[in-house]
Amino acid sequence: MNEKVIKKKNNGFPVLILTILLYLAAFAGVAFAAINENIIVGIISVLWILFGWIMFLGLKVIKPQEALVLTLFGKYVGSLKYDGFYFVNPFCTAVNPAAKTKLNQSGDVDNNSAKGLNQLFKGAGEASAEMDLTSKKISLKAMTLSNSKQKINDCLGNPIEIGIAVIWKVVDTAKAVFDVDNYKEFLSLQCDSALRNIVRLYPYDVAPNVDTTGDGVADEGSLRGSSEVVAERIRKEIQSKVEAAGIEIIEARITYLAYAPEIAAVMLQRQQASAIIDARKMIVDSAVGMVEMALSKLNETQLVTLDEERKAAMVSNLLVVLCGNKDAQPVVNSGSIY
Repeated sequence: MNEKVIKKKNNGFPVLILTILLYLAAFAGVAFAAINENIIVGIISVLWILFGWIMFLGLKVIKPQEALVLTLFGKYVGSLKYDGFYFVNPFCTAVNPAAKTKLNQSGDVDNNSAKGLNQLFKGAGEASAEMDLTSKKISLKAMTLSNSKQKINDCLGNPIEIGIAVIWKVVDTAKAVFDVDNYKEFLSLQCDSALRNIVRLYPYDVAPNVDTTGDGVADEGSLRGSSEVVAERIRKEIQSKVEAAGIEIIEARITYLAYAPEIAAVMLQRQQASAIIDARKMIVDSAVGMVEMALSKLNETQLVTLDEERKAAMVSNLLVVLCGNKDAQPVVNSGSIY
């Protein structure tokens, strides 16, 4: 379905004024017919009074960044996409199958005035009557969709919880209305599917021998360290799926990322153990360097001559002092080590 944009001039005000003037003329015609007994003028005036209101049905007000998809007896006639006050065929009807769909996103909030009118009618004893005050207009603004968090297994099989926010907008109203059943639900489903497809390609953290790009070479891609790359791949994946619905995906961002509760404590212990090992490695490397520097200084200054056994004892003592978790307790040796 190709979009046809109606580029009529803003002719709503002339038609509105003309219709009101014709109503005034019809009332005057009824009075004139009653006085002069002119049956033809009277019939024409009464018919206009009875059916002239149909002209008001063709008046449409379009705000900036709004659109209206119009059909005439089931046939698509075009879309109003420019702001203004228009007059179209009074028998044209607006179509928007997603008008009542409420997602967790910006723009999908109930109309306060509609709520107030519904409460007013219910309070007046019309509890069984329901008013369909939902607008059939399609918003062309950039909107933010934030689906609920999903539990997905990463490429290593670890369950994680992840959530994304997707900024999107409608660019083709005809495709959005006619090519899919409900473009909002369609977008939400494709976001969940694309998120699952991309996340399962990455580990939560950097892991060895993992290829995340598909080129056959292991890399350091991860959900935690490559969030922007992952988000861009998710955006492209969603865009390829919603192209048929006339939707453009502007941006996708990861809003929540964590291990699933059932393994969160274990993975925290693993991270702590890894951090302790890295810290110990750094301490040992630094301690060995300090011992080498001490022995080198002693040899340069000839302050004391140490044989191999004394050097070994000195190295052992220095490593114990430098690598220990607690402060060393000095022991004074007043004798010989032999």
